Amino acid sequence: MLKDILAQAWEAMVFNRRRTAITMIGMAWGIATVVLLLAYGAGFSRAIVNIFAQWGVNHMEVYGGRTSEQAGADKAGVRVRLKQEDADRIWNSVPGITSITPVMFQDATVQNDLHTYTWSVNGVRPEGLDILVLDPEEGRLFNGQEERQRAHVCVIGSDAKTKLFSGGYAIGETIRLNGIMFTIVGVLRGKMVEGENNINTAVWIPFSTMGDLKDTTYLDGIWFNYRGDNELVEKNLRNTLGAAHHFRPSDHRAIFVANLQSQLHQFSIVSIALQVLLSLVGALTLGIAGIGLMNIMLVSVQQRTREIGIEKALGARRHQILIQFLAEALAITAMGGAAGIALAYLVSALVGRITFYSALAKNAENADIHLLISPTSVIVATVILAITGLVSGMIPAIRAANLDPIEALRYE
Repeated sequence: MLKDILAQAWEAMVFNRRRTAITMIGMAWGIATVVLLLAYGAGFSRAIVNIFAQWGVNHMEVYGGRTSEQAGADKAGVRVRLKQEDADRIWNSVPGITSITPVMFQDATVQNDLHTYTWSVNGVRPEGLDILVLDPEEGRLFNGQEERQRAHVCVIGSDAKTKLFSGGYAIGETIRLNGIMFTIVGVLRGKMVEGENNINTAVWIPFSTMGDLKDTTYLDGIWFNYRGDNELVEKNLRNTLGAAHHFRPSDHRAIFVANLQSQLHQFSIVSIALQVLLSLVGALTLGIAGIGLMNIMLVSVQQRTREIGIEKALGARRHQILIQFLAEALAITAMGGAAGIALAYLVSALVGRITFYSALAKNAENADIHLLISPTSVIVATVILAITGLVSGMIPAIRAANLDPIEALRYE
């Protein structure tokens, strides 16, 4: 039975091959549009994730501020100044912390024998380099022993190496930070940067050694990695520091918390909204192709009215006529869909990388958009295609099944 139905559908498609080919092209274009739009949305989401992932999404940064709410006998406007014991307090009191470092920043004169620059020098414990996902491109990172010994070693950014040594070998060379000699042990891989805030020119030294450049009694900030719920970790952080510095945990001006996971979640909502919008646009495009299929099938019903009358006179039932024409519509849809999905993969391969963040930032090729055709997007597009083909084929099929056999036999 099924074999006969498919054979009839194939014969009808071959008999009207030009019309069938045009209809299939429309369906292929529609499904390819849906798949590519979904792929673009997925690529956009991946680009956003890559922008955040370069800094490690499961980390927070906390900086001191001023209270804006009165807490007990303490008036508002009191400055909150973080100390090293606050880093220890967070480590011991906030569940889920996996690594932590106090942080100091200092603009310093960076010199070698040929060049002089003013760059940011950052003092962190060795864990701080891992927290920010700072990977060495050459050499190594400083270690815990060098931290304990207050060693005068440093790690420099990729742009700092280029400017100081004109791209030459830098490991083992010495530079002066505010006149103090430091030995370079590593060069970092370049980070995505835009504007003048170039972390690739920063110099990183052990936190203990930072005391030779700046008073480290009060910290510029505290960074840490964590696991678990980011909102719960931030809540426990505010409770811990609020109790230690006498401010309300609800006072968000007392301390400033950079919660990257929360920011990423906000961008994820935008990405999901974009994908839904692109899906609707693709569905509308495919719907236009479905209208074309329906019109072609209506023409086919009109042209084969006498044939339908003969089939009914020979005993064919309504559901058999309906299935005959519906099968033809679905066959065109299926073949067009397969061609459209193949076209989408071809276009994705040919397009490759679409410039996105790299137009604004250096070293940002990983944050450009790649058309990511996932099995999920193909399934979603196939479901939309199946619904479109079913609806577009059902209306002409119902019309054919409802034809009066006597009137159909009289049709010229």
